[in-house]
Amino acid sequence: MKKIACLLLFSFISLWSPAQSSAWKVVSSSVTFKIKNAGITVNGSFSGLTATINFDPAKGFGNKIEAEVEVNTINTSSNARDTHLKKEEYFSADKFPRITMKASTFSKEADGRFKGFFTLTIKGVSNTVPVIFSLTETGDKAKLQGSFKINRLDYKVGESSWVLSNDVVISIDVAVAKQ
Repeated sequence: MKKIACLLLFSFISLWSPAQSSAWKVVSSSVTFKIKNAGITVNGSFSGLTATINFDPAKGFGNKIEAEVEVNTINTSSNARDTHLKKEEYFSADKFPRITMKASTFSKEADGRFKGFFTLTIKGVSNTVPVIFSLTETGDKAKLQGSFKINRLDYKVGESSWVLSNDVVISIDVAVAKQ
């Protein structure tokens, strides 16, 4: 009986061993978006992504990604436009200073990429968004890359604009290192 108890205890401890950590820290990141405004593509970005990433591609459960960016970091290469986008009609940066994404449900696609079901919150509105992303590991470093499309109206962003496209393509590129 003692042998069984010791074996179970050893198995439990080895499953939670720090050597098998799936925790990653962000080294660098890029969060960009594209939207058409009066028929012209506007490129923009947010900087300073922070994230908690616990992801092991070999695990079917227990993975978790939470990330956020500050709305005030928006950059569309036009200070006047950036200031306008921070106002209540668009992102309402004073009232809703962060855009967040959280997921704990993932699946592996046939091509080797992953699909995360993220709760994306913009301007206080949350919706589930499927995000296809790749994870490329090199030793204790990795790169996560993905993109997805949203409808800005689903988040009450710029509701009165009739020249702004509803579709926004968001791309995320994150370099991480094992913790």
